[in-house]
Amino acid sequence: MKLVERSILELGRVREGGTRRDALDAARTLAQHAEEWGYKRLWVAEHHNMPTVTTAATSLVIQHIAAGTKHIRVGAGGIMLPNHSPYVIAEQFGTLETLFPGRIDLGLGRAPGTDQLTLRALRRDPANAENFPQDVMELQAFLAPAQPGQRIEAVPGSGTKIPLWILGSSLFGAQLAAELGLPFGFASHFAPGSLDQALAIYRSRFTPSDQLDKPYALIGANIIAAETDAEARYLATSQQMSFANLVRGARKLTQPPIDDIDSYWSPQEKAHAGQMLACSIIGSRDTVRRGIDALLERTRADELMIVSDMYDPVKRLRSFQIIADIMG
Repeated sequence: MKLVERSILELGRVREGGTRRDALDAARTLAQHAEEWGYKRLWVAEHHNMPTVTTAATSLVIQHIAAGTKHIRVGAGGIMLPNHSPYVIAEQFGTLETLFPGRIDLGLGRAPGTDQLTLRALRRDPANAENFPQDVMELQAFLAPAQPGQRIEAVPGSGTKIPLWILGSSLFGAQLAAELGLPFGFASHFAPGSLDQALAIYRSRFTPSDQLDKPYALIGANIIAAETDAEARYLATSQQMSFANLVRGARKLTQPPIDDIDSYWSPQEKAHAGQMLACSIIGSRDTVRRGIDALLERTRADELMIVSDMYDPVKRLRSFQIIADIMG
């Protein structure tokens, strides 16, 4: 197996029968185990108005996780920059970097991470997304060392030079990351359709920068590992139900696994969810090893950011432990 960095994307999902505090504490517990198992970083994602996701106040969740760990990198995967002033994000993440030096990442996306009604509640204009490239550069400037005569400084923030990432699920993010010379993360864990084309564009158009001298591509992958293929397929039904609910527009907490997923979703829902979950590897140790090998051979990714969503927190930790053993 090609040796690449392994990382985790955490959404702080709320389980049926669990609480929001349980979800946030489980994220911290996962990070504590992950750094023992050799994971490079753990990111949390900004989503709003989703009852099953507890990472809306992203910088606060990062603080909660970083305070409970020692060396694993913790960051945003990502901050939806059109929802915020670049100056405020520079202050927030500058504060995190000051508290946890050398451990903070800042991935940036241009999607709202929510619906249009909630976007209005955030007091944001959907047209802000058009300013994303300029906002990224403004944020980058606020994180750079303050210049003589500079009248507006992010405190803390200036001089921290927090690593920025461009995240995306389309070709736009690949183009921007290449143009700015930044690492690129592709959201293939839920939108894999343009993965290969986006990576090709990013690599072919990359321009070196002060932060990065050559392309660095991270891709998201749904990986659920267990002792047997059958057990892994069973555990994966919780995530499959979540995607079916997403297709339906149903707002449900993470549900316990079921024996027959085809009894839950319609053929149309299965097809739709199947497209979103196409970048998934589910099975025993050997099955997962073969799947990871194939994915890395296809994409030549520098890093895998793994989503391993399931209902049972103990089984979930075991999944990440098996993946770490395989990739180690």
